[in-house]
Amino acid sequence: MTSAIPIKFDLATVQGFDQKELEVEHVVIAGWTGRDEIALQAHIDELAEMGIPGPQEIPMFYRTSAAHLTTADAIQVIGSESSGEVEYFVLRSDGELWIGVASEHTDRKAETVGITLAKQLCEKPLGKILWPYSEVVGHMDDLILRSWIQENGKRVLYQEGTLSEMRPCQELIDRYSDGAGLADNTLMFGGTLAAIGGVRPSSRFEFELEDPVIGRSIRHGYDIEELPITG
Repeated sequence: MTSAIPIKFDLATVQGFDQKELEVEHVVIAGWTGRDEIALQAHIDELAEMGIPGPQEIPMFYRTSAAHLTTADAIQVIGSESSGEVEYFVLRSDGELWIGVASEHTDRKAETVGITLAKQLCEKPLGKILWPYSEVVGHMDDLILRSWIQENGKRVLYQEGTLSEMRPCQELIDRYSDGAGLADNTLMFGGTLAAIGGVRPSSRFEFELEDPVIGRSIRHGYDIEELPITG
């Protein structure tokens, strides 16, 4: 039996805010979710250059521990070969579906050994704000994901694109659940975008989900502290 992890979120609706602690028991990471086959292949190719094998099928659904989820503004990693990547996520709680934004931070060296292993090694920073899925489902393709890294002392745009570049959220949910829908207390990451200039580490990672239709954004950032490899 899995222990649920409580996380305090700001639930932001068009009517206002409500802070509430929601439990997460299961975490699913949907990978290789690109809708554009050319763009998806570009992401596969950039990871292949790092020795990371391609997927066995498209899309893939990986699992990781809910204990790795965090809303902190800093994380610790082993060594210098991990990096963030912006993703939206959906969370079902008490029968209602919410959407937020996260960084699916991953150890890239460990990915050359096994992607599931790599996803279990790093914390997964989450933005603290959630929107009701019902408020965005009609214009999901218009939502924009962005991320930035620190490079040579400057804040550099690292990823940018709309959710139209990824398979529809409902399709991912249906594929994972065989049409049954996400179970309560399940959080699913929806996939990422190719990195501008290639995948690389940074001492800081910032990310955003923008809703240009309603006119709002969810933003979060975190510092990355590298711990030494001593054996």
